[in-house]
Amino acid sequence: MPRKESILRIKSELFADRIVKLYQYVLKKNETNMSNQIYRSGTSIGANIAESINAQSKSDFINKLSIALKEANETEYWLNRLYHAHYIDEKGFHSMKNDNDELIKMLVCSIKTTKKSIE
Repeated sequence: MPRKESILRIKSELFADRIVKLYQYVLKKNETNMSNQIYRSGTSIGANIAESINAQSKSDFINKLSIALKEANETEYWLNRLYHAHYIDEKGFHSMKNDNDELIKMLVCSIKTTKKSIE
């Protein structure tokens, strides 16, 4: 029986695809440090969410999502740096930030819900 896809996983994968495109775009502007940083943190969100799906316990699940949340917070930092350094325009910044903010909200909600279920 096929496993039901998680909205969080789908959104994180779509966001990772956008991060890869942003990475390529910023690299063309000869900015390697920030582009590498946002590539790592932005794609790590989805990787940790994917790992959480087969977590060994609820505590492990919370741990994986907590790491994804930390990566999303770091991604927000790098989005701000790229915007303020004029590597991305206002429209692109707000679009990416909104997607990242949505992931953060979903992660916080999932973590809180799971913590309540084990109390």
